[in-house]
Amino acid sequence: MKITIVGIGYVGLSNAVLLAQHNEVIALDIIPEKVKMLQNKISPIEDKKISEYLKKDDLNFSATLDKQVAYKNADFVIISTSTNYNPATNHFDTESIESALTDILAINLNTTIIIKSTVPVGYTKAVRKKFNADNIIFSPEFLREGRALHDNLYPSRIIVGERSDRAVMFAGLLIRGAIKKDVSVLYTDSTEAEAIKLFSNVYLAMRVAYFNELDSFTEKYRLNTKDIINGVGLDSRIGTHYNNPSFGYGGYCLPKDTKQLKENFKNIPNNLISAIVDSNETRKEFIASQILSTNPKVVGIYRLLFKSGSDNFRSSSIQDIIKKIKVKNIEVVIYEPVLEEGSFEGLEVIKDIVKFKSVSHIIVANRLDETLEDVMDKVYTRDIFRGDM
Repeated sequence: MKITIVGIGYVGLSNAVLLAQHNEVIALDIIPEKVKMLQNKISPIEDKKISEYLKKDDLNFSATLDKQVAYKNADFVIISTSTNYNPATNHFDTESIESALTDILAINLNTTIIIKSTVPVGYTKAVRKKFNADNIIFSPEFLREGRALHDNLYPSRIIVGERSDRAVMFAGLLIRGAIKKDVSVLYTDSTEAEAIKLFSNVYLAMRVAYFNELDSFTEKYRLNTKDIINGVGLDSRIGTHYNNPSFGYGGYCLPKDTKQLKENFKNIPNNLISAIVDSNETRKEFIASQILSTNPKVVGIYRLLFKSGSDNFRSSSIQDIIKKIKVKNIEVVIYEPVLEEGSFEGLEVIKDIVKFKSVSHIIVANRLDETLEDVMDKVYTRDIFRGDM
């Protein structure tokens, strides 16, 4: 098969590498620097397995800026462009998907188009009608940033939003590229597939919010948070996974997906879905108030990333906490080795970790590592289990 991937983010690149093991795969992007890196077998995103697989000689993979080269004669085109949440419209911005659809259908009417970008419930039916095209399928992606290829090599499930021979063929391509072979596959209508994606992520956000609220309670009453979470998790119906407190859920998926589903519920009675969104904001307010209660002169922010193993600052909870501290006219400095600039949103970025530790009266760390072991007496964190989830 000739398969084209549109958009070289975590979703697009992990699928490209997975499928290029047994197919001809072309990645299309609009950023020349990303394309050049891939042409040199260098991953533009932080993912250990993607970097490892790109070095393989038998990977049938290339990258291009040329739409004609990418779309012509492609059997499948996978759209994995960003769909950021627009707070002005309370809706995902799907312009990049529709731009790609316009180009694809102008060049190759016979291809099967797979949307893997996260979309609102009902979106696929709407664009099929808008473009008068019945060759558009939605297939949700379930992966973690930093472990995207791993999660495609060992998928939790494969869901394709169509019941057809071409849907079975596409699922077969994903299964063939995976290492795990006993993969559950579910074929649904497109709207149900879209709902599965959003409800899955919102459940994860709910779990994060739950353990964060538990942690707020235990911190306020000075209880042993670890013992309580361990005791709760010993119930097999609850389990000991996805239970490590944080400053709030962040990153690319959970903040926007919870807000989108809340908007989808606008005319449907609900309490829980709206509360998940509100709970995350409350948690960040609580964390900021706990930091401010120490009356710090200089607050040091240790890393801007929303979780370890990622190179993504986008929607990280720590950035909202920084804003809440700044309005109190307290000096804030940042240690973030990924940043090349000397400042971030007007705040000083200190590259020297020794200097950072010295000037910070309190060091705020969403996630801990061994770098801070010698200054734990001035570290504020809620990383109880030393890990992401």
